[in-house]
Amino acid sequence: MPDRSAVVLRPLQKTDIAQITAIYAHYVKNSVATFDIEAPDIQQMSEKFKALEKAGHPVVIAQYHNMVAGFAYASTYRARPAYRFTCENSVYVAPDMVGHGTGSRLLGELIELARAFGFNQMIAIITAGADSSIALHKKHGFEIYGRFPELGYKFNRWHDIVHMQKKL
Repeated sequence: MPDRSAVVLRPLQKTDIAQITAIYAHYVKNSVATFDIEAPDIQQMSEKFKALEKAGHPVVIAQYHNMVAGFAYASTYRARPAYRFTCENSVYVAPDMVGHGTGSRLLGELIELARAFGFNQMIAIITAGADSSIALHKKHGFEIYGRFPELGYKFNRWHDIVHMQKKL
């Protein structure tokens, strides 16, 4: 069991991209936590995080010793200007760090950074049945505002999604 006190939250560094890409690829290939069908490569992930950095959007890295134990970010919910104060969050934890509080620490820090950035609302879009993710968001004050049937098709079946929201 990883020592929780050894997990440090910090800003993104360019050297994190390869490990972030590997963590995300795990979820693309093995879960419905994301509806990506093919895992993005390092270049694509690098571009994604450069865009987040350019926009000034919050990104948090959990580091355990010399490895990225997880990452979280908040980005604009929709491109239209009226949505500019609403963000959508993403939280991913390295498979061997799941269940040790890393996700909760990442989300807690992300909420604070998003509030400081000036976002007013945070949205979480979660695949129905991801009970641990729903519980994590409830723990941090999110409420469920909708369930949408059959919005994603992955692994040869339809998946519902749940929309959760928190006032920052």
